[in-house]
Amino acid sequence: MRRLLGSSLAFYIGVMLQAATLGKHVYDITGRELDIGWLGLAEFAPIALFVFVSGSVADRYNRKYVAAIALGGEFICAITLMIYSLSDPTAVWPFFVIGAAFGTSRAFLSPATRSMYPMVAPDGGLPPVIAMSSGVWTSAMIVGPAVSGFLYTVSPALAYGTTAVLIFSGIIGILRVQYLREPLPRDPDEKVTLHSAMEGLRFIRRTPILLAAISLDLFAVLFGGAVALLPVIAEERLGVGDIAYGWLRAAGGIGAAAMAAFLAIRPLRRNVGRLLLVAVAFFGIGTVVLGLTRSFFVAFVAVLVLNAADMISVFIRGSIVPLVTPDSKRGRVSAVENVFIGATNELGAFESGVASQAFGTPATVVGGGVATIAIVGVWWIGFPSLRRIDRFSDLEAPENPQ
Repeated sequence: MRRLLGSSLAFYIGVMLQAATLGKHVYDITGRELDIGWLGLAEFAPIALFVFVSGSVADRYNRKYVAAIALGGEFICAITLMIYSLSDPTAVWPFFVIGAAFGTSRAFLSPATRSMYPMVAPDGGLPPVIAMSSGVWTSAMIVGPAVSGFLYTVSPALAYGTTAVLIFSGIIGILRVQYLREPLPRDPDEKVTLHSAMEGLRFIRRTPILLAAISLDLFAVLFGGAVALLPVIAEERLGVGDIAYGWLRAAGGIGAAAMAAFLAIRPLRRNVGRLLLVAVAFFGIGTVVLGLTRSFFVAFVAVLVLNAADMISVFIRGSIVPLVTPDSKRGRVSAVENVFIGATNELGAFESGVASQAFGTPATVVGGGVATIAIVGVWWIGFPSLRRIDRFSDLEAPENPQ
């Protein structure tokens, strides 16, 4: 478990460092919000394209080797970014190509790594392991963006090179992971068909709790993609430089880390379904405040609060999904979840970039926050099975699902 968490910390810091650097780099070259959106779309498209393939691969082959190969692809992307940035680029289309390659690697990385946590968690210990993995992610959200501001000021190439080193460390760590429990043996005669590849999507559709939890975050992330516009907000609304921008990005990690620490001290025991909905509503409120303010301090606090709320959402959903999903389907379910949740960060960036170009940044951010709050109201009424979840222990995946 420690090796998986340590490896995840290394490559997550690298990914967050690269994301903050890349968004800033593209915007500095063109000065257009729309290009931030195109970058997000370039990263999202392959994740959606390979959704059924990547999940089947994670369920059929050794997940740590799948993850290591995918990280190798991300490593190559970071090296390519470093080399291209040394040429003092004026064209951004190569960034989109590299972003698409990075998205392809991520398409296979996420289902493999997410499916490994139940394999390294002790009996009955999955929620605490999910909490620790969320803490790892939030630590990366602090360190990566904060460091990116300093490294980017020196040289974008230095930032991308640091990302490459961190991802390589992650590859070494992931290969040393040891499972506490091996997955159930696969039928060697089983063929990978389109029908079997789509089992993850079918399982989510026929499991109301899964459908509700995943779709809630899908729309919340899609409409609440204000983080993608932070380079614009920092420059045009707040009037701050690269280092302050880096700390504004890091505020999300600080808020999430503080909430993760609180959850470690006071773990969620009751009413987890209602808490999930309330947390997403606070995410929307924080987004609205971010869109309205011109104060760096208020913006910092807004980013901190909305990400603290998001941490609650991530923790609850991250526990619900593996608890109600049998191991034989976890890769395929995680692949669909990756498109619905993880990849919609990129799709949300595209939506935010396009809307910002058309309607302006404040209207886009505020409108996204209002839409998120409205979605919570619809889900509260439309998905009573999610609202009524009381304890995590009430959720259990069937041993032999049909």
